[in-house]
Amino acid sequence: MCATPWTLALGERDAYGSPMTIWQRLGDLIRQLPGSCTIGRALDDLIETVRTALSGSPVERRQVAFSVSMIALSAKMAKADGVVTRDEVAAFEQLFDIPPTEHQNVARLFNLAKQDVAGFDAYARKLASLFDPGSSVFEDIVDGLFHIAKADGMVHQDELAFLDHVASIFGISEAAFARIRSRHIVPEEGDPYLILGIDRGASNDDVKRHYRRIVSETHPDKLIARGVPAEFLAIATAKLAALNGAYDRIRRERAFA
Repeated sequence: MCATPWTLALGERDAYGSPMTIWQRLGDLIRQLPGSCTIGRALDDLIETVRTALSGSPVERRQVAFSVSMIALSAKMAKADGVVTRDEVAAFEQLFDIPPTEHQNVARLFNLAKQDVAGFDAYARKLASLFDPGSSVFEDIVDGLFHIAKADGMVHQDELAFLDHVASIFGISEAAFARIRSRHIVPEEGDPYLILGIDRGASNDDVKRHYRRIVSETHPDKLIARGVPAEFLAIATAKLAALNGAYDRIRRERAFA
């Protein structure tokens, strides 16, 4: 058995009366994982708690759910090609602004998840149930996973297959996955229209309007509203860089201001 006496309520305050950060809330959850838990059961318990047991606002619940999914899926994705490299661990640490006091707790969850890649599809389906179908947060998660996959200089075929399968479980279409992939795999050489997700025949005004809209959707405030904690906004920074690069290439090609 792996019964877990979860006691944390979202929105709690720390010993000094300040609102608890996402890392403090997540750290409290991870500390309650019994040492006897199997990999799958521990993650299942954590997900089920996020889904049904935690109190707090919907935004807070989504933020904890996003944190759990990013940490565990990052570890499993890094294991997809058979070995977790130092580059991949470093990329994970770049993606997440983890305070020193919580490193040990996050490392425990990461190490638990990276022991094997088996069952990741069932785990991804559980994560999919934490958010509304079609939520943009699924693309945010896949963006983060790509950041880790390419850390060692290339995206291994097994990693790409992992990412493709996770994206399909999340309901991301093949066309949308191709667009996400194009932002990460040599974006400066890829099709800028594919990166932006707009037809090559679009007018200059349509390109400008589309660019402004997707940049607005990538704004940190929009990410936070859909459940991405402020501590994870490196995702938005990397995405914006790829979108800006693609737009600049189209702008120079068409010679418009």
